[in-house]
Amino acid sequence: MIDLTEVWTPTQGDFDAFARVSGDDNAIHVDPAFCAATTFGRTVSHGMLIYSKLWGMVRRIDPSLRQVSQQMMFPNPAFTGEELQLKITEERPNILTMRVTRSADGAECLIGEAEVTC
Repeated sequence: MIDLTEVWTPTQGDFDAFARVSGDDNAIHVDPAFCAATTFGRTVSHGMLIYSKLWGMVRRIDPSLRQVSQQMMFPNPAFTGEELQLKITEERPNILTMRVTRSADGAECLIGEAEVTC
């Protein structure tokens, strides 16, 4: 049974590195000057960067697990320099429930599930 919780504060360096690896260099992720003039006021994380952090947590405890499928929603943005709570639970066999919330206000940044197998 998996029950994991971690705290992570993403940095602009994290956003920039993920942009280089993924090819998603949209200004909303990598250009603080541009973002200062947007509704957000600062850079916003790539959704898949957040999911990658979650998947890394899973693989640290069981490297044999493989993902069969995933589904995710990103109802609120995650910002650079803002602490996030990452939580993974196995509520049913081989189904991981994933939730990421902003520590400051409890807003959900990622809600999802992943089906896994060995």
